[in-house]
Amino acid sequence: MITVYCYNRCSTCRKALKWLSDKGIEHDVRDIKTEHPDEETLRRYYTMSGLPLKRFFNTSGIPYRELGLSKKLPEMGEDEQFALLASDGMLVKRPLLVGDDFVLTGFKEDEWTEKLLP
Repeated sequence: MITVYCYNRCSTCRKALKWLSDKGIEHDVRDIKTEHPDEETLRRYYTMSGLPLKRFFNTSGIPYRELGLSKKLPEMGEDEQFALLASDGMLVKRPLLVGDDFVLTGFKEDEWTEKLLP
């Protein structure tokens, strides 16, 4: 089963969920604000993704800007970054798509097609 962490007021999340429904792909939706992944889960997703940790941050979100993370992240250690991501789901890039053996951040239709429609 595919899990998608979304925020219901996010237009990109709505577009991604519509895409999944249109393709007939079953998925479990979790509200990233209230059901965000904990630190251990984020570490597992990070390893599965093969992406840089920076890609897990919602760089266009209000909390990211309010905390001045564009300047602070480069100086932060990995443990500190994981703790920060786990503290507030609104800091996590969305939608966050989690499969059995992959994780994708954001909605890029070509990436989703490659992983979900072989």
